[in-house]
Amino acid sequence: MITTKEKALESFKSGMNCAQSVLLAFSDQYKLDDNLAFQISSGFGGGMGRLQKTCGAVTGAFMVIGIHNCEKYSNHNLQTDNNRSMIQEFNRRFTQQHQSLDCRDIIKCDLNTEEGQQYCKDNNTKESICSKCISDSIDIVQSLIN
Repeated sequence: MITTKEKALESFKSGMNCAQSVLLAFSDQYKLDDNLAFQISSGFGGGMGRLQKTCGAVTGAFMVIGIHNCEKYSNHNLQTDNNRSMIQEFNRRFTQQHQSLDCRDIIKCDLNTEEGQQYCKDNNTKESICSKCISDSIDIVQSLIN
């Protein structure tokens, strides 16, 4: 049986962005429609539309945390309170590992320039950095929801 982390990394290697890879890895667990999850998270890759702001692996994780708490708690205040505390704890752990939540800071290049694109290719950032962010996001989310 394939693990959640393996599913996320396979999705990423097949061409999905970081957010899609994280969200879709949890689609079976939360009975999400894969196509809808794919569509919802499609704009979050590259730090939200390649703005290189919040890492897609992080935004995908935040989506999973939101779904988790909305399924777990029927009370809106409990959903909101638990979302906030879990997202803040996710932020603390991810930042501890990667020093930032921002794509540009994490991969150390500008994806919107030819030089940045070449840097990413030369340094295989998708494999060496982005895959690690996805993997770490899955680990953190699983520890928070279990």
